[in-house]
Amino acid sequence: MAHKVVTFGEIMLRLSTIGFTRFVQAQNFDVNYGGGEANVAVSLANYGLESYFVSKLPNHEIGQSAVNHLRKYGVNTNYISRGGNRIGIYFLETGASQRPSKVIYDRADSSISGIKKDDVDWNSIFENASWFHWTGITPAIGKNIQEVLTEACMTAKKKGIKISCDLNFRAKMWTEKEARSVMIPLMEYVDVCIANEEDAEKSLGLIAEKTNVEKGQIDEEGYFTVAKTLKEKYNFDTVAITLRESYSASKNGWSALLLDNKDCIVPYRSKRYEIEIVDRVGGGDSFASGLIYGLLNKASSKEALEFAVAASCMKHTIPGDFNLVSVDEIEKLMKSGGSGRVER
Repeated sequence: MAHKVVTFGEIMLRLSTIGFTRFVQAQNFDVNYGGGEANVAVSLANYGLESYFVSKLPNHEIGQSAVNHLRKYGVNTNYISRGGNRIGIYFLETGASQRPSKVIYDRADSSISGIKKDDVDWNSIFENASWFHWTGITPAIGKNIQEVLTEACMTAKKKGIKISCDLNFRAKMWTEKEARSVMIPLMEYVDVCIANEEDAEKSLGLIAEKTNVEKGQIDEEGYFTVAKTLKEKYNFDTVAITLRESYSASKNGWSALLLDNKDCIVPYRSKRYEIEIVDRVGGGDSFASGLIYGLLNKASSKEALEFAVAASCMKHTIPGDFNLVSVDEIEKLMKSGGSGRVER
Protein backbone atom coordinates (compact mmCIF):
# COMPACT_ATOMS: atom_id res chain seq x y z
CA MET A 1 0.00 0.00 0.00
CA ALA A 2 1.37 3.40 -0.98
CA HIS A 3 2.17 5.95 1.69
CA LYS A 4 -0.37 8.75 2.10
CA VAL A 5 1.17 12.24 2.08
CA VAL A 6 -0.79 15.46 2.76
CA THR A 7 0.32 18.93 1.64
CA PHE A 8 -1.31 22.27 2.48
CA GLY A 9 -0.93 25.61 0.69
CA GLU A 10 -1.99 27.80 -2.21
CA ILE A 11 -2.11 26.86 -5.87
CA MET A 12 -1.92 29.87 -8.17
CA LEU A 13 -2.54 30.74 -11.77
CA ARG A 14 0.86 31.13 -13.44
CA LEU A 15 1.11 33.54 -16.38
CA SER A 16 4.54 33.30 -18.07
CA THR A 17 6.00 35.39 -20.86
CA ILE A 18 6.67 33.39 -24.02
CA GLY A 19 10.21 32.05 -24.25
CA PHE A 20 12.63 34.61 -22.82
CA THR A 21 10.62 37.74 -23.65
CA ARG A 22 10.27 40.49 -21.07
CA PHE A 23 7.07 41.66 -19.41
CA VAL A 24 7.13 44.88 -21.42
CA GLN A 25 7.27 42.85 -24.65
CA ALA A 26 4.43 40.49 -23.77
CA GLN A 27 1.50 40.25 -26.16
CA ASN A 28 0.22 37.06 -24.55
CA PHE A 29 1.12 34.64 -21.74
CA ASP A 30 1.48 30.90 -21.25
CA VAL A 31 -1.18 29.72 -18.79
CA ASN A 32 -0.28 27.18 -16.13
CA TYR A 33 -0.79 26.48 -12.43
CA GLY A 34 1.64 26.03 -9.57
CA GLY A 35 2.57 26.69 -5.97
CA GLY A 36 4.98 25.22 -3.43
CA GLU A 37 2.91 22.49 -1.82
CA ALA A 38 0.90 21.78 -4.97
CA ASN A 39 4.16 21.16 -6.83
CA VAL A 40 5.19 18.68 -4.13
CA ALA A 41 1.82 16.94 -4.32
CA VAL A 42 2.11 16.42 -8.08
CA SER A 43 5.61 14.99 -7.83
CA LEU A 44 4.58 12.55 -5.12
CA ALA A 45 1.58 11.43 -7.16
CA ASN A 46 3.93 10.84 -10.11
CA TYR A 47 6.10 8.69 -7.83
CA GLY A 48 3.10 6.51 -7.00
CA LEU A 49 2.26 7.80 -3.53
CA GLU A 50 -1.25 8.59 -2.30
CA SER A 51 -0.97 12.36 -2.60
CA TYR A 52 -3.46 14.83 -1.08
CA PHE A 53 -3.49 18.60 -1.54
CA VAL A 54 -5.47 20.77 0.91
CA SER A 55 -6.35 24.34 -0.03
CA LYS A 56 -9.19 26.76 -0.76
CA LEU A 57 -10.19 27.96 -4.22
CA PRO A 58 -13.01 30.09 -5.64
CA ASN A 59 -16.08 28.23 -6.82
CA HIS A 60 -15.88 29.37 -10.43
CA GLU A 61 -14.36 28.10 -13.67
CA ILE A 62 -10.78 29.27 -13.00
CA GLY A 63 -10.83 27.68 -9.57
CA GLN A 64 -12.15 24.48 -11.12
CA SER A 65 -9.47 24.61 -13.79
CA ALA A 66 -6.81 24.57 -11.05
CA VAL A 67 -8.51 21.60 -9.39
CA ASN A 68 -8.70 19.77 -12.73
CA HIS A 69 -5.02 20.47 -13.34
CA LEU A 70 -4.09 18.70 -10.10
CA ARG A 71 -6.45 15.80 -10.77
CA LYS A 72 -4.88 15.28 -14.19
CA TYR A 73 -1.66 14.29 -12.45
CA GLY A 74 -3.28 12.01 -9.88
CA VAL A 75 -3.49 14.35 -6.87
CA ASN A 76 -6.45 13.82 -4.51
CA THR A 77 -8.39 17.12 -4.32
CA ASN A 78 -11.27 16.00 -2.08
CA TYR A 79 -10.21 18.35 0.71
CA ILE A 80 -9.94 21.54 -1.33
CA SER A 81 -12.71 23.76 0.06
CA ARG A 82 -14.44 26.26 -2.20
CA GLY A 83 -15.26 29.90 -1.57
CA GLY A 84 -13.93 33.43 -1.91
CA ASN A 85 -13.71 35.35 -5.16
CA ARG A 86 -10.29 34.90 -6.68
CA ILE A 87 -7.35 32.64 -7.29
CA GLY A 88 -3.88 34.00 -6.60
CA ILE A 89 -1.86 34.88 -9.70
CA TYR A 90 1.83 35.16 -10.35
CA PHE A 91 3.51 36.50 -13.46
CA LEU A 92 6.86 35.03 -14.52
CA GLU A 93 9.52 36.50 -16.79
CA THR A 94 12.17 33.86 -17.50
CA GLY A 95 15.71 35.17 -17.34
CA ALA A 96 18.74 34.13 -19.34
CA SER A 97 22.49 34.43 -18.89
CA GLN A 98 23.14 37.46 -16.64
CA ARG A 99 19.47 38.60 -16.62
CA PRO A 100 17.60 37.00 -13.72
CA SER A 101 14.06 35.68 -13.81
CA LYS A 102 11.41 37.93 -12.25
CA VAL A 103 8.16 37.14 -10.43
CA ILE A 104 5.30 39.58 -9.83
CA TYR A 105 2.59 38.48 -7.39
CA ASP A 106 -1.10 39.34 -7.64
CA ARG A 107 -2.40 37.25 -4.77
CA ALA A 108 -3.89 39.71 -2.24
CA ASP A 109 -7.32 38.60 -0.94
CA SER A 110 -7.16 35.27 -2.75
CA SER A 111 -9.57 32.59 -1.54
CA ILE A 112 -7.09 30.84 0.72
CA SER A 113 -6.35 34.04 2.64
CA GLY A 114 -9.89 33.80 4.02
CA ILE A 115 -9.66 30.13 5.03
CA LYS A 116 -11.05 29.31 8.49
CA LYS A 117 -10.66 26.38 10.85
CA ASP A 118 -14.20 25.22 10.01
CA ASP A 119 -13.16 24.82 6.35
CA VAL A 120 -10.76 22.00 7.19
CA ASP A 121 -11.30 18.76 9.12
CA TRP A 122 -7.71 17.74 9.86
CA ASN A 123 -8.72 14.60 11.76
CA SER A 124 -10.40 13.20 8.63
CA ILE A 125 -7.66 14.43 6.29
CA PHE A 126 -4.87 12.84 8.34
CA GLU A 127 -6.56 9.44 8.63
CA ASN A 128 -3.93 6.81 7.68
CA ALA A 129 -1.48 9.53 6.62
CA SER A 130 2.28 9.00 6.91
CA TRP A 131 3.50 12.53 6.18
CA PHE A 132 2.45 16.19 6.26
CA HIS A 133 4.33 18.86 4.27
CA TRP A 134 4.09 22.66 4.25
CA THR A 135 6.31 25.58 3.26
CA GLY A 136 7.09 29.03 4.65
CA ILE A 137 5.09 30.55 1.80
CA THR A 138 1.83 29.39 3.35
CA PRO A 139 1.91 31.24 6.70
CA ALA A 140 3.17 34.34 4.87
CA ILE A 141 -0.30 34.62 3.27
CA GLY A 142 -1.92 35.89 6.47
CA LYS A 143 -3.28 35.36 9.98
CA ASN A 144 -6.17 33.08 9.04
CA ILE A 145 -3.98 30.55 7.33
CA GLN A 146 -1.44 30.71 10.17
CA GLU A 147 -4.16 29.55 12.58
CA VAL A 148 -5.25 26.74 10.28
CA LEU A 149 -1.64 25.64 9.71
CA THR A 150 -0.90 25.60 13.45
CA GLU A 151 -3.94 23.39 14.01
CA ALA A 152 -2.76 21.09 11.22
CA CYS A 153 0.69 20.76 12.77
CA MET A 154 -0.75 20.09 16.24
CA THR A 155 -3.13 17.43 14.88
CA ALA A 156 -0.43 15.73 12.79
CA LYS A 157 1.94 15.71 15.78
CA LYS A 158 -0.68 14.07 18.01
CA LYS A 159 -1.23 11.39 15.38
CA GLY A 160 2.50 10.66 15.07
CA ILE A 161 2.64 11.85 11.45
CA LYS A 162 6.03 12.98 10.16
CA ILE A 163 6.05 16.73 9.43
CA SER A 164 8.35 18.44 6.94
CA CYS A 165 8.78 22.14 6.27
CA ASP A 166 10.58 23.86 3.41
CA LEU A 167 11.39 27.28 4.91
CA ASN A 168 10.93 29.13 1.56
CA PHE A 169 11.26 32.78 2.62
CA ARG A 170 9.56 35.23 0.24
CA ALA A 171 10.63 38.86 0.68
CA LYS A 172 7.69 40.09 -1.41
CA MET A 173 5.24 38.56 1.07
CA TRP A 174 6.62 39.50 4.50
CA THR A 175 9.61 40.92 6.36
CA GLU A 176 12.32 38.95 8.13
CA LYS A 177 10.92 40.07 11.49
CA GLU A 178 7.41 38.91 10.58
CA ALA A 179 8.71 35.63 9.24
CA ARG A 180 10.75 34.82 12.33
CA SER A 181 7.89 35.68 14.69
CA VAL A 182 5.71 33.06 12.98
CA MET A 183 8.19 30.47 11.72
CA ILE A 184 10.29 29.99 14.85
CA PRO A 185 7.32 28.88 17.05
CA LEU A 186 6.15 26.49 14.30
CA MET A 187 9.52 24.73 14.29
CA GLU A 188 8.61 22.79 17.43
CA TYR A 189 6.29 20.63 15.28
CA VAL A 190 8.76 19.99 12.44
CA ASP A 191 10.68 16.73 12.05
CA VAL A 192 12.33 17.38 8.66
CA CYS A 193 13.59 20.89 7.89
CA ILE A 194 14.48 21.81 4.31
CA ALA A 195 16.28 25.08 3.59
CA ASN A 196 18.81 26.99 1.54
CA GLU A 197 21.26 29.60 2.80
CA GLU A 198 18.81 32.52 2.40
CA ASP A 199 15.86 30.73 4.00
CA ALA A 200 17.84 29.76 7.10
CA GLU A 201 18.98 33.35 7.56
CA LYS A 202 15.76 35.22 6.73
CA SER A 203 13.30 32.86 8.44
CA LEU A 204 15.32 31.66 11.43
CA GLY A 205 18.30 34.01 11.69
CA LEU A 206 21.10 31.52 10.94
CA ILE A 207 23.87 32.57 8.55
CA ALA A 208 26.14 30.36 6.41
CA GLU A 209 29.55 32.03 6.73
CA LYS A 210 32.09 32.33 3.88
CA THR A 211 29.40 31.66 1.29
CA ASN A 212 28.37 33.87 -1.62
CA VAL A 213 25.78 32.09 -3.73
CA GLU A 214 25.69 34.89 -6.31
CA LYS A 215 29.42 34.41 -7.00
CA GLY A 216 29.07 30.65 -7.11
CA GLN A 217 31.04 30.21 -3.89
CA ILE A 218 30.11 27.36 -1.57
CA ASP A 219 31.94 26.91 1.72
CA GLU A 220 30.96 23.43 2.76
CA GLU A 221 31.95 23.86 6.39
CA GLY A 222 29.73 26.95 6.70
CA TYR A 223 26.71 24.94 5.58
CA PHE A 224 27.66 22.02 7.81
CA THR A 225 27.65 24.43 10.75
CA VAL A 226 24.20 25.76 9.79
CA ALA A 227 22.83 22.21 9.52
CA LYS A 228 24.24 21.24 12.92
CA THR A 229 22.96 24.44 14.53
CA LEU A 230 19.46 24.00 13.06
CA LYS A 231 19.30 20.40 14.19
CA GLU A 232 20.48 21.10 17.73
CA LYS A 233 18.47 24.29 18.27
CA TYR A 234 15.13 22.93 17.04
CA ASN A 235 15.63 19.22 17.70
CA PHE A 236 14.88 18.25 14.08
CA ASP A 237 15.23 14.59 13.11
CA THR A 238 16.59 15.61 9.71
CA VAL A 239 18.00 18.78 8.16
CA ALA A 240 18.52 19.09 4.38
CA ILE A 241 20.13 22.15 2.81
CA THR A 242 20.19 22.73 -0.94
CA LEU A 243 23.41 24.20 -2.35
CA ARG A 244 22.87 26.29 -5.46
CA GLU A 245 25.89 27.85 -7.18
CA SER A 246 24.43 30.58 -9.40
CA TYR A 247 26.89 31.29 -12.19
CA SER A 248 24.10 32.86 -14.25
CA ALA A 249 20.35 32.59 -14.78
CA SER A 250 21.08 29.81 -17.27
CA LYS A 251 23.76 27.78 -15.50
CA ASN A 252 23.87 26.57 -11.89
CA GLY A 253 25.76 24.05 -9.84
CA TRP A 254 23.34 21.94 -7.80
CA SER A 255 23.87 19.67 -4.80
CA ALA A 256 22.64 19.32 -1.22
CA LEU A 257 23.65 18.13 2.21
CA LEU A 258 21.80 16.18 4.87
CA LEU A 259 22.18 15.63 8.58
CA ASP A 260 20.07 13.17 10.57
CA ASN A 261 20.07 10.61 13.38
CA LYS A 262 20.24 7.62 11.06
CA ASP A 263 22.76 7.33 8.22
CA CYS A 264 24.14 10.88 8.22
CA ILE A 265 25.13 11.58 11.83
CA VAL A 266 27.78 13.84 10.31
CA PRO A 267 26.72 16.08 7.39
CA TYR A 268 26.67 14.20 4.09
CA ARG A 269 27.01 16.08 0.79
CA SER A 270 25.40 14.68 -2.35
CA LYS A 271 26.72 14.32 -5.85
CA ARG A 272 26.92 17.67 -7.66
CA TYR A 273 25.24 18.42 -11.00
CA GLU A 274 25.96 21.18 -13.51
CA ILE A 275 22.56 22.33 -14.79
CA GLU A 276 21.65 24.21 -17.97
CA ILE A 277 18.35 25.70 -16.81
CA VAL A 278 15.08 25.64 -18.75
CA ASP A 279 12.86 26.68 -15.79
CA ARG A 280 14.07 26.88 -12.20
CA VAL A 281 10.66 27.69 -10.66
CA GLY A 282 9.67 24.68 -8.58
CA GLY A 283 13.26 23.48 -8.27
CA GLY A 284 13.19 23.56 -4.49
CA ASP A 285 9.78 21.87 -4.38
CA SER A 286 11.07 19.06 -6.59
CA PHE A 287 13.92 18.57 -4.11
CA ALA A 288 11.48 18.49 -1.18
CA SER A 289 9.21 15.94 -2.85
CA GLY A 290 12.20 13.81 -3.85
CA LEU A 291 13.44 13.86 -0.27
CA ILE A 292 10.02 12.94 1.13
CA TYR A 293 9.73 10.04 -1.32
CA GLY A 294 13.28 8.93 -0.58
CA LEU A 295 12.92 9.04 3.20
CA LEU A 296 9.74 6.97 2.92
CA ASN A 297 11.00 4.45 0.37
CA LYS A 298 14.79 4.28 0.14
CA ALA A 299 17.02 2.04 2.26
CA SER A 300 19.11 4.91 3.64
CA SER A 301 18.91 8.67 4.07
CA LYS A 302 21.99 9.02 1.84
CA GLU A 303 20.05 7.34 -0.97
CA ALA A 304 17.08 9.60 -0.20
CA LEU A 305 19.24 12.70 -0.56
CA GLU A 306 20.78 11.52 -3.84
CA PHE A 307 17.29 10.80 -5.18
CA ALA A 308 16.10 14.29 -4.16
CA VAL A 309 19.04 16.06 -5.82
CA ALA A 310 18.68 14.06 -9.04
CA ALA A 311 14.91 14.69 -9.11
CA SER A 312 15.46 18.42 -8.74
CA CYS A 313 18.19 18.41 -11.37
CA MET A 314 15.65 17.01 -13.83
CA LYS A 315 12.97 19.57 -12.86
CA HIS A 316 15.25 22.41 -13.96
CA THR A 317 14.93 21.06 -17.52
CA ILE A 318 11.09 21.11 -17.57
CA PRO A 319 8.91 24.19 -18.27
CA GLY A 320 6.22 24.88 -15.68
CA ASP A 321 6.09 24.43 -11.91
CA PHE A 322 5.60 20.65 -11.86
CA ASN A 323 8.34 18.02 -11.96
CA LEU A 324 6.85 15.61 -14.50
CA VAL A 325 9.34 12.76 -14.19
CA SER A 326 9.09 9.19 -12.96
CA VAL A 327 11.04 7.31 -10.30
CA ASP A 328 12.64 5.25 -13.08
CA GLU A 329 13.88 8.35 -14.92
CA ILE A 330 15.40 9.77 -11.75
CA GLU A 331 17.13 6.51 -10.89
CA LYS A 332 18.57 6.32 -14.42
CA LEU A 333 20.06 9.79 -13.95
CA MET A 334 21.54 8.74 -10.59
CA LYS A 335 23.27 5.79 -12.28
CA SER A 336 24.32 7.44 -15.54
CA GLY A 337 25.29 10.91 -14.40
CA GLY A 338 23.13 12.44 -17.13
CA SER A 339 24.75 12.36 -20.56
CA GLY A 340 21.52 13.59 -22.18
CA ARG A 341 21.87 11.06 -25.00
CA VAL A 342 18.72 10.20 -26.96
CA GLU A 343 16.97 7.08 -25.66
CA ARG A 344 16.05 4.89 -28.64
